[in-house]
Amino acid sequence: MSNRLLLNPKRYDRVHPDDKTRQVMEKTIDFFERKGLKSLKEDDQHSRWYDDFLRFIKEERVFATLLTPAGYGEPDSRFDLTRVCEYNEITAFYSLAHQYCYQVSILGLGPIWMGDNEEVKRRTAQLLSEGGIFGFGMSERAHGADLYSNKMKLFPDGKGGYLADGGKYYIGNANEAALISTFGRYADNDEFVFFVVSPQHRNYKLVKKISTSGVRPAYVGEYELIGYPITRGDILSSGARAWDAGLSTVNIGKFQLGFASIGICTHALYEAINHASNRVLYGKKVTDFPHIKKIFVDSYCRLIAMKLYALRSLDYFRSSSAQDRRYLLFNPIQKMKVTTQAMKVIDMLLDAIVAKGFEQETYFESAIRDIGMIPRLEGTTHVNIALVIKFMRNYFFNPVDYPEIPRRDEPGDDSYLFAQTTGGLSGVTFPDYRRAYRGVELPNVKVFLEQVELFRGFLADAAPDAEQSRNIDYMLALGEMFTLIVYAQLIMENCRIYQIGDELVEGIFNLLIREFSHYALDQVTNYANTGKQEQYLREMMKKPVLNQEQENRLWTRQVSVLNGVYE
Repeated sequence: MSNRLLLNPKRYDRVHPDDKTRQVMEKTIDFFERKGLKSLKEDDQHSRWYDDFLRFIKEERVFATLLTPAGYGEPDSRFDLTRVCEYNEITAFYSLAHQYCYQVSILGLGPIWMGDNEEVKRRTAQLLSEGGIFGFGMSERAHGADLYSNKMKLFPDGKGGYLADGGKYYIGNANEAALISTFGRYADNDEFVFFVVSPQHRNYKLVKKISTSGVRPAYVGEYELIGYPITRGDILSSGARAWDAGLSTVNIGKFQLGFASIGICTHALYEAINHASNRVLYGKKVTDFPHIKKIFVDSYCRLIAMKLYALRSLDYFRSSSAQDRRYLLFNPIQKMKVTTQAMKVIDMLLDAIVAKGFEQETYFESAIRDIGMIPRLEGTTHVNIALVIKFMRNYFFNPVDYPEIPRRDEPGDDSYLFAQTTGGLSGVTFPDYRRAYRGVELPNVKVFLEQVELFRGFLADAAPDAEQSRNIDYMLALGEMFTLIVYAQLIMENCRIYQIGDELVEGIFNLLIREFSHYALDQVTNYANTGKQEQYLREMMKKPVLNQEQENRLWTRQVSVLNGVYE
């Protein structure tokens, strides 16, 4: 069952709820398979814009189907987060640059679907049906994603409209977007505002393409609006609603980064295992060396854990409501933890295939460049850890009963996503986290749970004092441990749902124990702690229960058999 969690385009047998969804996924796989790795790499090396992909999504109405909410497009169009996420994984499996075009369009569409401008919504649905892509004009050159320092302004034109002046930087699809949702302020009252602009307008100046080491065929650009006329019909939202639209859009769009990372790591794992299994050194297959087997087993366990977490956080996102906002904790962990775990997978696999990974014709070479960009977009990692810390008290000390969230992969239009509100994080509650572990008697799961209880004891009995709490570095380091605890909880929940075998569960929790111990050691060696705090932290440093026979079975039954399944 665990191998079935990994995307394999050669054996794509996922059961979809409707023919249109199945056709979109299968035709996209066919597009990339026909194009081939050699052509994708040539496009990458020459930073060649993907006209062929844009023709494909237009002809097959891909974005129109996946990104148009129910009621605005064809009967089979809906904003169904399950298939939205799967498409991110498929496109990134082949090319993060192509996934980037899709993800940026999701971001650009967010403020439109969240606004109350029906005229723009209908126009957007038509543009999607014509194959349009979209952009999200949020960040600026001088202050990145610091929204409070935004300099884009709408100045009254004296005729009931406005003139937009200002620049945006690091904006995807800035060259050919049908519309770009742009964030700014009214010059006369300093209120926030979202409005749409067209790159085809004469007052829109495309300043330049920003060259990056990865996603080369994509277009990351800088643009300026110079006296760009904005009518009431171009405004999507104002004031608090515009602010909420910006943050809620990021909740949806950046959530996709985890699935993109999973797609990249899956392809890289296949390529690495194929190479290592068929290479002979010193009279032995490379995969016969014990340390190489260990690398592949750990990489596989880490990747399956990433997928289990991502799918479970997706269940919570689709189940969210005004009464259940747990996704506000799980989403930033998706954006930060899954993507940083992906960096570790690529690093480990590179240690297994070494020089081969740098050869230009391999997929791996682009994976090395692309994977590190994902968690670092707009300071994703530290920003999201800082957000996660806000939930610690309620998570550990104020449990509230909730009904169990089932697996949520049924078809449906996830309309609540466009009605999110921000703020009120102190009111977000959680059930007892120990519920996920009830009845589980596996050795490494029990060791990890001991670490969790020690961390809870640390917070209850030796909590950071006022000075430590003001030390952002100290709190971020604690946040790493808390993040891992939540990460493990959702993984454990999905191990039950997907009936993951004991040996793989033990392999995953072996990794989690080691990582938690590493964070505890870091907290002791890098920061000043009280005697009681240090005692707790030292007790958190635990060793997993080692079982070589179990690891050998994982290698034989689940990892080595991946050789040749995708070429």
